[in-house]
Amino acid sequence: MHTTSGSGAPSQQPTSHSPTRLDWLDNLRVALTVLVVIHHAAQPYGPADWWYVEDQPRTGPLATLSALDGSFFMSLFFFASAVFVPVSYERRGGRAFLKGRLLRLGIPLTVGALTIVPGLMYAYYVHYRGLPPIAFPRYFTDVYLGLGDEPAGWSGPSWPDLQFGHLWFIQNLLAYSLLYALCRWLARLLAGDRERARSPRAGAAPGHRHLLLLATVIAVASFLIRLEYPLDEWVPFLDILQVEPARFPQYAAFFTLGVLASRRGWLERFDARVGWVWLAGGAAGAAALFAVGADADWLGPGGLDRASALWAVYDSALCVALCVGLLTLFRQAVTRRGRLQKELAASAYAVYVIHLPLVVTAQYFLADRALPPATAWVIVSGLAVPASYLLSAGLRRLPGARRVL
Repeated sequence: MHTTSGSGAPSQQPTSHSPTRLDWLDNLRVALTVLVVIHHAAQPYGPADWWYVEDQPRTGPLATLSALDGSFFMSLFFFASAVFVPVSYERRGGRAFLKGRLLRLGIPLTVGALTIVPGLMYAYYVHYRGLPPIAFPRYFTDVYLGLGDEPAGWSGPSWPDLQFGHLWFIQNLLAYSLLYALCRWLARLLAGDRERARSPRAGAAPGHRHLLLLATVIAVASFLIRLEYPLDEWVPFLDILQVEPARFPQYAAFFTLGVLASRRGWLERFDARVGWVWLAGGAAGAAALFAVGADADWLGPGGLDRASALWAVYDSALCVALCVGLLTLFRQAVTRRGRLQKELAASAYAVYVIHLPLVVTAQYFLADRALPPATAWVIVSGLAVPASYLLSAGLRRLPGARRVL
């Protein structure tokens, strides 16, 4: 999500095709971060997914918004994050790169998993479990860490309550970064030439045919995986990595594309005319989705049926179209970088880490006020977005915080 090297180290001269600072990409990250906040603000009022606040009135358009967001926005986050992975590795070398990743990603992940997430899960335990109340320290050890016995009639979504919540993205990004470093090390061993393994190669930017092939491959892989793992089903890969298998083809593909785009100069050479076509297609696909609604019969979460096959194709096409289209839109038209844009971009990563307690607190506050779901969503979004940025700006100014946030 962030475009620095990940450790606060001073910049060095990059390779010929590796970006140093792309203002438009920073602006895109800001927009995506705001979208994450308003996406989570909509969770109790639209989709039928599990959420920290239950029993709220729901509305179809917010369910559709959630489905549309889910089709592309985290894939685009993975792409934007991966763009700066090669330049960080090449500036600093493998060991310093790994140290920076562990610092920048590992510390917020660990701290958040021991503070933010258990706090949210404890609030859910108190309000919705229907179990005798217990103090937070006992909840943390017995229920969150699972050191106590599983209560009778436990309703899930898992036992114990230990999870990474919205920090799954940071955890997965760390895993992808470690895998990238391993691949670079193996490349050096196989090539037998350190410089040849590290030097970027220019290549023709993808065109319509390549993007159609990408969408097709993602659709086929998604459909096959969703035969076993439907959308919104999370599994603990290797008992530690929180993964949604149904979205893995999208996330892995766009992280890989981000790396390739950086090393091969695609960000500069990609034909804007191609991007505008895909943006138009993505906008039309989004409009059609709102027209039919997220609960349409042909939207299947997974399984061996026509609905799931159609949604795998539509979902994958939306993913590619909106990712490519938004990258083009921001590169061509959203390039301004003033003082405000710079501050927002600098705080985007911290906003992602800390926004959820603010969102859920506002949702609890509005829970018994009988507001229409769209009204509650607007209020939560209007409170959480500025509050998250203000809090993040303050946290980043604490001693040592900039190295992590």
